[in-house]
Amino acid sequence: MTTVNDVFDVVADDPAAEMAALGRAHGIYPYFLPLEESEGTEVVMEGKRLVMAGSNNYLGLTAHPRVRAAAVEAVQRFGTSCTGSRLLNGTLAIHLELEERLARFFGKEDALVFATGYQSNVGAITALLGPAHIAVCDKEVHACILDGVHMAGSQLARFRHNDPEDLEAVLELYADTPAMVIVDGVYSMGGDLAKLPEIVSVARRRGARVYVDDAHGLGVVGPGGRGTAAHFDRVRDVDLIVSTFSKSLASVGGVVAGSAEVVDFIRHHARSMLFSAALPPSNTAAALAALDVLENEPDRPIRTQRHADRVRRELRAMGYDCGTSETSIVPVFTRDESTTAAAWKELLDRGVYTNPVMPPGVAPGRGMLRTSYMATHTEAQIDQVIAAFADIADIVRPGQVES
Repeated sequence: MTTVNDVFDVVADDPAAEMAALGRAHGIYPYFLPLEESEGTEVVMEGKRLVMAGSNNYLGLTAHPRVRAAAVEAVQRFGTSCTGSRLLNGTLAIHLELEERLARFFGKEDALVFATGYQSNVGAITALLGPAHIAVCDKEVHACILDGVHMAGSQLARFRHNDPEDLEAVLELYADTPAMVIVDGVYSMGGDLAKLPEIVSVARRRGARVYVDDAHGLGVVGPGGRGTAAHFDRVRDVDLIVSTFSKSLASVGGVVAGSAEVVDFIRHHARSMLFSAALPPSNTAAALAALDVLENEPDRPIRTQRHADRVRRELRAMGYDCGTSETSIVPVFTRDESTTAAAWKELLDRGVYTNPVMPPGVAPGRGMLRTSYMATHTEAQIDQVIAAFADIADIVRPGQVES
């Protein structure tokens, strides 16, 4: 009699589950930890108040009175949900207002709002690419981009991180295949900027389109926080700009911005939007209000950058390896998993919340504590972060990891 394997065998054989159980048993499991309070720059966990040095709330707008009031007003006016897709009964006037505002903000003809940033990337990529095309992606692009490429059924090629020469070599190999070059504007782990001028130059020379996922660039880099393309004055050269509201715009949702013709095509072919409920009214209104604050308070991105620059400078002076970070994201490379977990716990005990990142989230040997900074952090809070890292320098063994 033939023995049939159970699909749940993968659960029993999962080494990650064993590691999680071991971490929980020793009190150093760092994931899925519930926060009891969140006030932006500070959170409460297990009754202890911590400085939040691991949030993507770069502009500190999740607690802004105007953003909160806008979300509440939208619930009172529209209810809690759209109860349908954008295609049918789910499009509200405020969706169109947000799209118009974001298109103008990014310097593009049109924009399309999705319910999540993940859906934005998956929707745009699956709408535009197929088996006859190739996606040429930086090796460190976000996972949702790779998911979109796989769902699209298109060919996939990778080029070395931020290496325009390697990009050119890859495009040369696929010279007869219509190509889309896909990069992050700001890389979510390393905090470095895409070498966009060089990448655009190579792509244009090779007849490829350019797609920038600027989830961590919106509100942080560029004039007025308009993102990486604006930072390099390459808005006209970038075909599609994709971003999310779950970072600087204090909400949830995402957007694809580009030419009117291409965006309208995505509007009618992006399955992740057509077959999903629309972005709820409260989230739409919150993103709109956050955009208002950003446009009216252009010093917020400057303050965010100033805090990160100070932390980066101080940590490097202590011998920490912060890689090539130059934005609000400041990684501290810790090499192995045990060191990463131990350093995270020591910082937590000192009142500082960071994000431990281990394989498969990063390549083996590239474990890190991912830190990030907000416009609303106080100098005293930044002092506490720096002092905590000074205390644990011997644990992290700074300088032993090559960037």
